[in-house]
Amino acid sequence: MNAEAPAHTPVVTRIGDRPTHWWPALRALLQRWGQQLVAVDDGQAIPGSFWGESEAGLIAHHLYARADTPIHSVLHEACHYICMSPARRARLHTDAGGRDPVEENATCYLQCVLADHLPGYSRARMFADMDAWGYSFRTGSAQSWFEQDAEEALARLQTWALVDARQQPTFRLRQAPDPG
Repeated sequence: MNAEAPAHTPVVTRIGDRPTHWWPALRALLQRWGQQLVAVDDGQAIPGSFWGESEAGLIAHHLYARADTPIHSVLHEACHYICMSPARRARLHTDAGGRDPVEENATCYLQCVLADHLPGYSRARMFADMDAWGYSFRTGSAQSWFEQDAEEALARLQTWALVDARQQPTFRLRQAPDPG
């Protein structure tokens, strides 16, 4: 997987896209891992945002977002928090520090799984948003990667006990240390 902030503003699902917004559902979902979703006022810089602009930010167990933050960004950063080692989680500020490509793929895989746990959103919408944003996979799309080329990412999530045999989240945080 290769991800960079896009040069244009793609059409993707954002927190403020619904009349009632996504805040309550996202807060409830992320609280299952002890994360706190913090709303940032429109036009203000997002604390802890690695990419800047409207991208979600991470500082400790706080995930920061604005109404214009894409849902995929919130779930991706949340999944970094879930998938990182306890040592990295303890010092988390802005950069998730995941340099392991399998961990990055596990993060992407888990964000697709979690999309089905966000009422009114879906895995299919996540795939479309990832493709529109510019995530790139060697199979050509997020869905084809997820369905045909993500065995190693799934295996890592299962090894860390983050998803079960049915590929459903366990609502646990990774406890395994970083390799090496």
